[in-house]
Amino acid sequence: MGVSPIDPKGGIQSAIALASRATGIDFNYLLGQAQLESGLNATARSSSSSATGLYQFVDQSWLAVVKQHGAAHGLGWAADSITQTASGRYTVSDPAVRQQILGLRKDPQIASLMAAEHASDNKAVIEDSLGRSATGTDLYMAHFLGLGGARSFLAKMESSPDHTGASMFPAAARANRSIFYDQSGQPRSLAQIYARFAAKLDQGAAATGGATGLASTTLDAPTTTVVAGAGESTGSAHAWARATLAKLNDPTAAANLRQASLFRPTPATARLAYMMLASLGN
Repeated sequence: MGVSPIDPKGGIQSAIALASRATGIDFNYLLGQAQLESGLNATARSSSSSATGLYQFVDQSWLAVVKQHGAAHGLGWAADSITQTASGRYTVSDPAVRQQILGLRKDPQIASLMAAEHASDNKAVIEDSLGRSATGTDLYMAHFLGLGGARSFLAKMESSPDHTGASMFPAAARANRSIFYDQSGQPRSLAQIYARFAAKLDQGAAATGGATGLASTTLDAPTTTVVAGAGESTGSAHAWARATLAKLNDPTAAANLRQASLFRPTPATARLAYMMLASLGN
């Protein structure tokens, strides 16, 4: 029932790579986020909230994303068990099933898939709201402040980068003082907070062998010709291509993808071959 667990000692990066391939969300972004959130500890648990697992989902956020995306990844039983009340709260009538669903946060493969799907949802809304491509840091702001908070943060930063974050988000500032204030107690500006998150994401990816720079550049910037599949946007095709080529340069991840039958004759394989040939011709 559901997706089979992956050995947390040796399979976390493989789980993240598979989630990246399944959703088109950049591998290095997902890797940096996991490092920043939990230090790649699949069973991490916050001492101050219900946040649990590789991506530190709190209970309500986890139930929401599983309700929306679980069925697409073999978790239909879980999605069907979750209901949303008139007030917007997600509930599970059977306490044992609720704990089982919440426990899935400790499975790195499932957690990575749900984190990638959540990032994909946020990416679409942010890009529509701001009228530009989203960066890895934009997506992390949505994870940190919630989608509404991130939209307010990013819109205000575009017009007034020196505006202080604590004045906009007093509750978040009280709970995360080191983020919103410097060592002398002075409030950080929106631009400073954003830059710190960008650096932390890049450091998180680099610490575990990933690439840097993706936290502060657009995730859909094309680098060469890529053929989009049926019903797929060009941006999604480029995201898939970058993530796939990055994994092909990683022997461990490449081996894992071979096991996942990436190289069987499929439309995706043909698209990758076309992209590689186009790249050689540049």
